[in-house]
Amino acid sequence: MKRLASFVLAWIFACGPVQAQDDRGKVTPLFAESNPVELTIKGPIRQIARSAERSTEPRKARIEAAGEVHDIELSARGVSRRKRENCRFPPLRIAFPAKTGKASLFHKQSRIKLVTHCRNQGSFDQVVLREYAAYRIYNVITPESLKVRLARITYVDGDQVIASRPGFFIEDADDAARRLGSKEVDIGSIPSSALEPEDAARFALFQYMIGNTDWAMITGPDPADCCHNAKLLGERKDARASLTPVPYDFDNSGLVGAPYAAPNPILKVKSIKTRVYRGFCRHNSHVQATSDRFRALWPAIEAEIRAVPDLDARSVQTMLNYLGGFYRDVEDRGAVERNILGRCR
Repeated sequence: MKRLASFVLAWIFACGPVQAQDDRGKVTPLFAESNPVELTIKGPIRQIARSAERSTEPRKARIEAAGEVHDIELSARGVSRRKRENCRFPPLRIAFPAKTGKASLFHKQSRIKLVTHCRNQGSFDQVVLREYAAYRIYNVITPESLKVRLARITYVDGDQVIASRPGFFIEDADDAARRLGSKEVDIGSIPSSALEPEDAARFALFQYMIGNTDWAMITGPDPADCCHNAKLLGERKDARASLTPVPYDFDNSGLVGAPYAAPNPILKVKSIKTRVYRGFCRHNSHVQATSDRFRALWPAIEAEIRAVPDLDARSVQTMLNYLGGFYRDVEDRGAVERNILGRCR
């Protein structure tokens, strides 16, 4: 029954403006549409960028969008992208000290992640857009994913425009849970048996699809805080079974191809382009059906990539070529048996 419901929801989600009845009215305004939002962020941008590696202290700033002006607290966030050797401009967290009204674009947003351009070279704009596309691909595959909203951002420090670059907002896991009628589960390390098998198989196959190894769906860098680049959703906050892993952060994937990206060192592979299947063997019985669904969704996935605003022709073709390798690996059930199931853990 869950498999049928998931397929129907994925089809509805992929069709764009039409939404499942349960989803209608629960999605926050910022993520209710997919067209890029134009916004300006004013504040101590240079100071935040210069000190990002050593400090995530919030600074007072202001955001202007959709005819609205809001006081915010702005801070650097992340781990690898805060390092100066990787990025000169960090990803940001925006906090709203005061609640916004129901008519606001930012209604129900208290703290939200903003993915930024990392460096000033124009090529990094394409990195942002490719990562945005990766989120959108998972949106096509399942509604049990984090929504994203593309933005064109002007950064102003004092009276000077520092940069005008693309970025995107990521839906908070609590908001995604509310939209899906579930709860975000905050917990430490868990056994793989605590995961909902079909959802875990889908998560692992998607990560293989995009060539991402920078994740863990049962543990995190801190064993008391699960998981690494994944959130867990369940029926209740205290749920300890049938948990749905939801992925985020795809900049280390082969599909995105960030210049600073590196493969997971524990896997001993030389390139982020090398796919490694890291799904659990206990979920193998669900992988064939999941692969069938991924194959059926290929036209919608290709269309989603081609629809990303400002994604240039070279990025589009590079992404499609890379995904072509995945689809060769799962071109039929025999290929899935050879290339995926025998490599589980």
